[in-house]
Amino acid sequence: MAVEEEGLRVFQSVKIKIGEAKNLPTYPGPNKMRDCYCTVNLDQEEVFRTKIVEKSLCPFYGEDFYCEIPRSFRHLSFYIFDRDVFRRDSIIGKVAIQKEDLQKYHNRDTWFQLQHVDADSEVQGKVHLEMRLSEVITDTGVVCHKLATRIFECQGLPIVNGQCDPYATVTLAGPYRSEAKKTKVKKKTNNPQFDEVFYFEVTRPCSYSKKSHFDFEEEDVDKLEIRVDLWNASNLKFGDEFLGELRIPLKVLRQSSSYEAWYFLQPRDNGSKSLKPGDLGSLRLNVVYTEDHVFSSDYYRPLRDLLLKSADVEPVSASAAHILGEVCREKQEAAIPLVRLFLHYGKIVPFISAIANAEVKRTQDPNTIFRGNSLTSKCIDETMKLAGMHYLQVTLKPIIEEICQSHKSCEIDPVKLKDGENLENNMENLRQYVDRIFNVITKSGVSCPTVMCDIFFSLRESAAKRFQDDLDVRYTAVSSFIFLRFFAPAILSPNLFQLTPHHTDPQTSRTLTLISKTIQTLGSLSKSKSASFKESYMATFYEFFNEQKYADAVKNKQAQSSQDCHRRAEFSGAPVPSFFNVSTRRHKFLDLISSSGRRDHKSIEQPILLKEGFMIKRAQGRKRFGMKNFKKRWFRLTNHEFTYQKSKGNKKGDQPLYSIPIENILAVEKLEEESFKMKNMFQVIQPERALYIQANNCVEAKDWIDILTKVSQCNKKRLTVYHPSAYLNGHWLCCKASSDSTPGCTPCTGGLPANIQLDIDGDRETERIYSLFNLYMNKLEKMQEACGSKSVYDGPEQEEYSTFLIDDPQETYKTLKQIIAGVGALEQEHAQYKRDKFKKTKYGSQEHPIGDKSFQSYIRQQSEVSTHSI
Repeated sequence: MAVEEEGLRVFQSVKIKIGEAKNLPTYPGPNKMRDCYCTVNLDQEEVFRTKIVEKSLCPFYGEDFYCEIPRSFRHLSFYIFDRDVFRRDSIIGKVAIQKEDLQKYHNRDTWFQLQHVDADSEVQGKVHLEMRLSEVITDTGVVCHKLATRIFECQGLPIVNGQCDPYATVTLAGPYRSEAKKTKVKKKTNNPQFDEVFYFEVTRPCSYSKKSHFDFEEEDVDKLEIRVDLWNASNLKFGDEFLGELRIPLKVLRQSSSYEAWYFLQPRDNGSKSLKPGDLGSLRLNVVYTEDHVFSSDYYRPLRDLLLKSADVEPVSASAAHILGEVCREKQEAAIPLVRLFLHYGKIVPFISAIANAEVKRTQDPNTIFRGNSLTSKCIDETMKLAGMHYLQVTLKPIIEEICQSHKSCEIDPVKLKDGENLENNMENLRQYVDRIFNVITKSGVSCPTVMCDIFFSLRESAAKRFQDDLDVRYTAVSSFIFLRFFAPAILSPNLFQLTPHHTDPQTSRTLTLISKTIQTLGSLSKSKSASFKESYMATFYEFFNEQKYADAVKNKQAQSSQDCHRRAEFSGAPVPSFFNVSTRRHKFLDLISSSGRRDHKSIEQPILLKEGFMIKRAQGRKRFGMKNFKKRWFRLTNHEFTYQKSKGNKKGDQPLYSIPIENILAVEKLEEESFKMKNMFQVIQPERALYIQANNCVEAKDWIDILTKVSQCNKKRLTVYHPSAYLNGHWLCCKASSDSTPGCTPCTGGLPANIQLDIDGDRETERIYSLFNLYMNKLEKMQEACGSKSVYDGPEQEEYSTFLIDDPQETYKTLKQIIAGVGALEQEHAQYKRDKFKKTKYGSQEHPIGDKSFQSYIRQQSEVSTHSI
């Protein structure tokens, strides 16, 4: 979700690896160990929580988290909590990184010292304030100065223990005085509208005969300040919670008698705890924060068109997309935006076919085909991650969940066996798991996404044409991706593929490692599989599977034209042995997924679980009488329906309390907070009514809105307008219309692609590619020099040019010239936008309140640039 600016969209995203904590303080009890978890917070809003690691002072988490950030924020914070069964979980310490400091730690593992958490330092939000100093003549003819302080509103206050009932105190303070006044309490809102004015007498009355009554009292005025404190009115016995403060000296009124500005709330400096940071331990993190500034689509047309025609360039090594892979430090860096761009415009198959065919032609040994970390391999990996995520969910998730829950012992290394464990029993447990997983994989060919099948078909044909004497190469080319780089990694690290919510426990992780190794070998089609294992116990275990049926399951050498005959034999009802049925289904797998022109997987009737979780919903008023209250429910979304039920359990026979067929979803939109004084609310609009739902946080709300919108995007009766507020007390709060059937008053947000899997913004991906080209501009220029050198002097290459793959120097030089021109034009547009923004921006505005350190840094940078250009 982008933050709109003038002529520009700003996208924020963060990718976090939470590694481990070490040297946490001991628990003040006999066992001294702690049960700890870590949370990720945008300011004070929790958006992610790790699993609990029990009985450890050095907990290892190993969890990854990625999210699009839908709002502005000041701090990215991490809190380490100690679980307490009987009381509220206690905070051990925190790491708070200011937004402007995130680039310092970009994409590198860093140990951060945990800091003490003081309630007085946990602040967020901003305040709109006006001060006006005026002379007042009393009835007796004397003059005094009075200060009017007006507090308009606050925005973005934290929600404390599930509620926010804020009020403000306004204090005129000085060395010898302190006069405080208080606003009314605003219930159930973290964006309170106060609009209250408070008057203070600033100077002692003085005679009109004085030459300058203000100057006479100037020293006194200079020592005065206005202090605004924000509080949450609490019903708890511990008193009201501090939300933040700001202090404004009255000397800001020297230049003008009135002063109005927005301020960020600041922590209270009360000189609290002076403990060393090292007392609390440390936390290892890797943070990648990205901010994309995206213009309208026309700005990117020259560069985008150059990239999209890459598949048609001869040779493909002279294309813009291939050149990006050559200049980037890591191929993965180039593959991610390229794949997303080509997927968005439906050109991924011809592009990957072109670069794969070129790589196959350069490969000398069929045993090394697609084994390196080339641009082709990385692009196919990224395509499978994007297009195959739901394929993984429906294929592997049930059996992975069973493995995580059952905790069967599967250790087959004699050295690692625990007391009481039996090696033969463990081997049998592991064999059953491997057999079941291999079975579900080889039976899943019909569910493989079409785009993956088309790519595999291209790989198969290229490999068979290049190595005509090797009858297995057409299968190894495909199996090296589907088994080694798709299914095996997903089994090894299921949390990275959304198969489990968290990193698995050590025993389950070991079981999954052993399964992954075996599946990888079963799919590899190598001549001597037992020899491929370094560990002797794995070679021994693999003998279980050293049967011809597993080879037949992976490889089907029969002609494509005979497949229909086999399918008829399988389903004709003839009395054939069950082994033949299983074997026949299995040995078609690679042939099936590398066949072109097969039906789209979306036509399959099997429901696919897309998302689930607890949320709070408001009663819909389906009953004539009864309270429309809010209740916590377990929501599930499949490609067929959106349902909710009382609890998470999904036993057979359990029916959901309510179900909305996907075709009945007319729109999914945000609900304005003022409707119910609740944050993170959205509405699922149906033909008869709207279902109002509150998500746990802003990231969860965005995820639900996005996935619900995408899955219902093709509905024929989708709305074009909607009501952004609720229908309450006989009228719509937004437009005041009295009829509940009145058409909406606001255009629906739309334009998302219909494909469930690919929510891609083409302009954003082109902007990212521009940023990479700009970052590696010196390499582009070196590559130009290399083209010139190769054209003029066809001898031994200079060492600095040897890293570039240049098949046709003239074509490559022509493309490089176009890239550099396109990047230069976009660079000028960005520079002009920054100059214009610098001229228009006001410090103290709602967008850039006083106390905005990132804006202060921006001002310094622009001042330096301006001075340098002058």
